[in-house]
Amino acid sequence: MGFDTPGGPEVFRAEKLDLPQPGPDQLLIEVSHAGVNRPDVIQRQGFYPPPPGASPIPGLEVSGKVVAIGPGVAPEMLNRRVCALVSGGGYAEYCLAHAAHCLSVPPHMDMAEAAAIPETLFTVWHNVFERGFAVDGETLLVHGGTSGIGTMAIQLAKAFELDVVTTAGSEEKCNAARELGADLAINYKTEDFVEKVNEFTGGKGANVILDMVSGDYVQRNLDCLAVDGRHVTIAVLGGLKSEINMAKLMSKRQVMTGSTLRPRSDEFKALLADEIYTHAWPLFEDRTIAPVMDKTFPLTEVSAAHARMEAGDHIGKIVLEVRSAQ
Repeated sequence: MGFDTPGGPEVFRAEKLDLPQPGPDQLLIEVSHAGVNRPDVIQRQGFYPPPPGASPIPGLEVSGKVVAIGPGVAPEMLNRRVCALVSGGGYAEYCLAHAAHCLSVPPHMDMAEAAAIPETLFTVWHNVFERGFAVDGETLLVHGGTSGIGTMAIQLAKAFELDVVTTAGSEEKCNAARELGADLAINYKTEDFVEKVNEFTGGKGANVILDMVSGDYVQRNLDCLAVDGRHVTIAVLGGLKSEINMAKLMSKRQVMTGSTLRPRSDEFKALLADEIYTHAWPLFEDRTIAPVMDKTFPLTEVSAAHARMEAGDHIGKIVLEVRSAQ
């Protein structure tokens, strides 16, 4: 499912392309399911073009069966059930992936669930634990607690013994965040999250903030970020620019950073996948953590899936079913 010109969800249309052939270190996945993510929406709107060499077809994560391998890929990868982080091409029956960016799907895991994991897991692991240096006993504030990123961040942080504060836009969503393990869920429409975070932490503030809002949230975040705290930006849904008080930042020795995952090198993603496989994937294998599933749409109804994401009513991950369970 692709589109000719950027626009609303209705611009998607079906197309037939030649079967992609795996190159060195690549494999071909017969796609079972594909995750829907906010970057897909932004790409469809015309504001997030694929990086050089990536497929123009949207879709950053898939699950499925390996049906062909390129040079340098271990033969035992053939016929393996995997989920993969990809740079594009997920909204299709077949998708290329780098072998080092794949995770083996355990027998008990549903393939729809498997497709809902890679993009959020890679993003949260890198930004909370590698860029944010979160450690047990600290407090994490994550905005958008019932988004795909938010639900993943809550569960991972709790698994590694952090206290978690999150924001959401309704009591229903706040309750969902609490059920996932959030120690405090704040309805940002009726409560001041700065005041609530500082109250929860006894005035110390959160040690790490995972922010996907940006805009005028940034100074408010810094106002409830601890001394030596780390502010990590992963999206700018609330605006590209922020005005902050640098004197306050200096006095509290706060660190501001951020990242985008899609354009990073294959080598970087391979290293990230290896760390995740060692430290985080066992939590999915024993079901300590499982993705929160919102709704699954057939691939041909991708327009409806994007409309649901843009409406903001979803809790957890939206997934596309490409073919029946494998």
